[in-house]
Amino acid sequence: MSTGPTARELIIRGAREHADRVAVVFGDEELTYDEVDRLSNRLAHALAGQGAGHRDRVGLLLDNCLLSVPLDFACVKAGIDRVPLNSRLSAAEHVTMLATTGCELVVHAAALGDRARELAAALPEVSFLPLDPGPGVTAPTLLDLADRAPDTLPDVPARPDDVILTLFTSGTTGTLKAARHTQASFAAVCRNVLLNMLPATRDDVMLHAAGLNHAGGVFVLPLWLRGGRTVVLPGFAPGPFLEAIPRHGVTAINLVPTMIQMLSEHPDFATTDVSTLRQVIYGASPMPRPVIERVMGVWGQERFWQYYGQTEVPLCIAVLRPEDHTGERLAACGRLAVDVELRLLGEDGRPVAPGEPGEIVVRGPSACAGYFDAPDLTAQTFRDGWVHTRDVGVLDDQGFLYLKDRTSDMIVSGGFNVYPREVEDALLGHPAVREVAVVGTPDPRWIETVTAVIVPAQDVTPDDTLREELADHVAARIAAYKKPRRILFRDGLPKTVVGKINRKRLRGELTVEK
Repeated sequence: MSTGPTARELIIRGAREHADRVAVVFGDEELTYDEVDRLSNRLAHALAGQGAGHRDRVGLLLDNCLLSVPLDFACVKAGIDRVPLNSRLSAAEHVTMLATTGCELVVHAAALGDRARELAAALPEVSFLPLDPGPGVTAPTLLDLADRAPDTLPDVPARPDDVILTLFTSGTTGTLKAARHTQASFAAVCRNVLLNMLPATRDDVMLHAAGLNHAGGVFVLPLWLRGGRTVVLPGFAPGPFLEAIPRHGVTAINLVPTMIQMLSEHPDFATTDVSTLRQVIYGASPMPRPVIERVMGVWGQERFWQYYGQTEVPLCIAVLRPEDHTGERLAACGRLAVDVELRLLGEDGRPVAPGEPGEIVVRGPSACAGYFDAPDLTAQTFRDGWVHTRDVGVLDDQGFLYLKDRTSDMIVSGGFNVYPREVEDALLGHPAVREVAVVGTPDPRWIETVTAVIVPAQDVTPDDTLREELADHVAARIAAYKKPRRILFRDGLPKTVVGKINRKRLRGELTVEK
């Protein structure tokens, strides 16, 4: 049973304590704390007028915009269980998500009207309500309805176990999973961020380009609570992102490694004024060592923070602080968050010996309340208060956690276990490699063969000589049986909507090709 405040209570506190300060900036528009507070109240009342009330699920189909934060806050205040729909997913995935969660209402941006109409044709029982005016919008929008609604706080109970966010972890993993976060767990995520990653103050300005409907959104409430400013971009493009840092006096950014790599390759990267920037936060997927070394060389080691977490237990399970961004520690994902417990378990379910790899199992207040309508998967993942991550890790004698891989990604080749990430790390140390993904593909002799798909560095011409050189490079650094027996070169790698390499899709493609 939660003993802390709910997410709704934290939103109310922030509005009360920082009313006249600027809370949200989008382009040339901005909203103060009081304006966000009153607008979110009106939006909550307007949603109630459409039949969306306490514990109802509502789909949200929008990209980053000025209304992203007020609409999210409206749902929390109304006790609505919001179901974000990433606009980059396919219509078929959206249909499955809406049908699975039983949403009867979807609020969509006017700019995504074509997708909304496509979904409406497939789901005639679902109502679609435009959020804002735009081309093709003739019916009253949610904003129109909010203009006529009261700006008082909705009189809705906020119980700690009320689900306020049903978040699909990925639309491309093959297994549809939606983590259910509650008033209590979302408030605990806010505390987790403030304790371990971002001790926000009223002077902080955080720049968001990744979707606020996923990991980036967890930083909004910590800044809100402390009086900071949230600057929102419609999406990520290296040039506009770099320009926004000095223009807004940005103090913190949160990016996935692919975005950081794209920034480092932009011609303005080294000359951008980052004097106000104190924290470059990154996570969600492994960071290639050449990339982090390159960007630290330009922007300074003291700015970089890495987190390891999961949608089921956001945001930080472990944190690699700036002072630990050195030497072999760059291969670690950090030390444990202060509010998280961790165990490493072997295949027999017992704790492994010190220094041995085991499945990462964690417990903490930010853990979600299981998966939506997936009792078997929930029972497998959430056991006796512990979350089984399916990640394999090792703890060293100083408490640093090193990820080996997902249990599902492990390759069994010739009777030996091979962790793809270990091979990828070795390959990324070669200057000819820009990106790499290692997977197991069927092999009549070895059962699975270690296969590396490589995106070459700029001006590198791939050939058989390079293949041999890369295989030798790996064998010189890790056990020879782990070296890739099959090396392919491509112009790019398949990725999920949040920038992670999609190994499952790649493995499927290679199996078909073979």
